[in-house]
Amino acid sequence: MIRGPLARDDYRPQFSGHETFPLRYGWLKKAFDAVCMERGTENAKTIFSNEDAIARFGVGRNMVTSIRHWAISSGIIQEGKNGFEATDIGQLIFGERGYDPYMEHPCTLWLLHWHLAGHPEKTTWFWAFNHFQGGAFERDHLVKPLETLAAEREWLRVAVATIKRDVECFVRLYVARSATGEGSHEDALESPLAELGLIRPVGRRDGFRFVRGAKPTLGDGVFLYALIDFWERHSTASTLSFEAIAHEPGSPGRVFLLDEDEIFSRLQELEDISAGAMRWSETAGLKQVIRDGQIHVKDAIKLIGADYNVHDTWEAA
Repeated sequence: MIRGPLARDDYRPQFSGHETFPLRYGWLKKAFDAVCMERGTENAKTIFSNEDAIARFGVGRNMVTSIRHWAISSGIIQEGKNGFEATDIGQLIFGERGYDPYMEHPCTLWLLHWHLAGHPEKTTWFWAFNHFQGGAFERDHLVKPLETLAAEREWLRVAVATIKRDVECFVRLYVARSATGEGSHEDALESPLAELGLIRPVGRRDGFRFVRGAKPTLGDGVFLYALIDFWERHSTASTLSFEAIAHEPGSPGRVFLLDEDEIFSRLQELEDISAGAMRWSETAGLKQVIRDGQIHVKDAIKLIGADYNVHDTWEAA
């Protein structure tokens, strides 16, 4: 029996929106810049749908829709009351004083991955990283369980063909097509998230595997941000168990494909990383993280700068 966000009665599955196009370099900055340019204007609500959208973004109508989808799903922009607006993460990366406007730093890619696979909105992404039990897989190994899940949860209007296209896009987001022998040299640059090496081709043409273990390019700031983001949505308690951090659907351990030794090592450093706001404890045989005071995701964003070698200060609330 599945547990977590996908098991909630009010969960709304999403298997489309990307128009079969995986995220590409430059798309998020285009979306961010357009949203900032139109902020407070009458066009703020129709940036991606008005007549000049094709000319503005320099791509076809379907790709404009895809750009909008990825910019929202990766946490760069959001829909507000007065139209589209940039998020704090969007400002952090692409703003006037943004740390990585050209997406050259792995910290950016880990942040995007967290928003795609650590949040339940994109069903295939969340399920694949948080519920799939195997290491090696073929595309159909993801399609069939998702089809079964959709039937069990009685999700309406979920066609098998739609799931197949979504799984295909999922694989292409994390594995360069040139690495599978399916694309040209240009396809190697298709999706920036392929650089994370979370999924790699193996053996046969349709063989892949999730790469679990240490992630040297995953900075402490992003890990802590993800931990607080997960905690805020998972529990209101002042303690969080090692088991939840490592294995609960939507947890940093699941989403970043970290093994227990790597998670344990990172949690031992929490007190220093969080300036004393969080600490690791093994008192009375309970392995858990303890937080002192109220710590929110907006607070944690300030710590991400350290991963870009920008040393911001942060005091716990």
